[in-house]
Amino acid sequence: MLYSLYEIQQAWRASATTMASVTAEWLNHPKNPMGSIGMGPSISSALEVFAHAAEPRGKPVFGIPTVTVDGKTHDVTEADVLFRPFGNLKRFTHGGLPSDAPRLLIVAPMSGHYATLLRGTVERMLHGAEVYITDWADAKLVPMSEGLFDLDDYIDYVIEFLEHIGPGAHMMAVCQPSVPAFAATAVMAEKDNPCRPATLTMMGGPIDTREGPTEVNEMAVGRPMHWFKQYLIQTVPMHYPGAGREVYPGFLQLSGFMSMNLSNHLMSHYGMFKHLVAGDGESADATKTFYDEYLSVCDMTAEFYLQTVNAVFKEYLLPRGLLTHRGSKIDLGKIHDTALLCIEGERDDISGVGQTRSALKLTPGLDDDLKKYHLHPDVGHYGIFNGSKWRGQIAPIVEQWMADHSRARLKAVA
Repeated sequence: MLYSLYEIQQAWRASATTMASVTAEWLNHPKNPMGSIGMGPSISSALEVFAHAAEPRGKPVFGIPTVTVDGKTHDVTEADVLFRPFGNLKRFTHGGLPSDAPRLLIVAPMSGHYATLLRGTVERMLHGAEVYITDWADAKLVPMSEGLFDLDDYIDYVIEFLEHIGPGAHMMAVCQPSVPAFAATAVMAEKDNPCRPATLTMMGGPIDTREGPTEVNEMAVGRPMHWFKQYLIQTVPMHYPGAGREVYPGFLQLSGFMSMNLSNHLMSHYGMFKHLVAGDGESADATKTFYDEYLSVCDMTAEFYLQTVNAVFKEYLLPRGLLTHRGSKIDLGKIHDTALLCIEGERDDISGVGQTRSALKLTPGLDDDLKKYHLHPDVGHYGIFNGSKWRGQIAPIVEQWMADHSRARLKAVA
């Protein structure tokens, strides 16, 4: 019922958005004298802010046409190289890469936003690596005939993607997928899978949420599982391909994201309004670009969401050595030659300081020189993988770690 009510609201918002956008355009027309006198600029700016915030959004595109490395610009090639019902494997490359460039799998979060949230991560790592990324599907678009998708399936997808890329690849997990990526590495190590990653970089990941608990962790702990099932799980309406599938809808996830920092979001939109009134379209466009991505959300399967809440945030199964995959217990001690890099942001309010670092204590089979921890000062959750500090200060650490621990290099040294 809630999903259907949301659809009705969306239809109304689409009409209101169109009306606001047309009115703002009319007021801003250079031949309209009302647009530049009295309250005209304020009204048109307010309507433009409303239209942008309320407009319906679909799946964004990565849109990385070129990349500039050492002053040279190269055309970027983007292609889906492996197709699966709940997510494809996407590959980015360019002509400036050497034949022996490292191959990196970026595991994007399945947490409400599309993989394009990591556009800046992909673009920066593309400077020196052939980049692959998990392009997760919107669950409401996956027919019920494709079955369910839970944490076991997520781990299977990660393993299959690494096998497709081939031996010697590196892996980076951003936020939520740190747990399944870590688990997949252990499963592959125990089976001596030749495609296990040479390095695993985990950034702001909830490995052990008992460390540095945040508001996200406290919400999960403070409510019983039946609350999540009753209030957050909805059934996809009939007009979608995934009709009948139980999901945690993107619009509910977005409301949760927004409520955590509501005052900041309101101030951002107020700032956009002031820029528009002042005629500073460039500054307003920067805010619009961020929210075009931030407000684009998708559904995730109910079984994956509920299993993740219980296993990661309530029961802490991975750090307690109790998480299983296909009925077998996952042994992190089996990881012996995948170099681990854990990165955290000092001001992360989603994955608290210490949650990712805990992975280094959970891998007794790894030598100390195969473990590294980096805490970046004055950086929040999104700053770990996006923005100027990511590009100029954090990404070089990842690149150096990959270079120092490539399988080819280690074999040559041995």
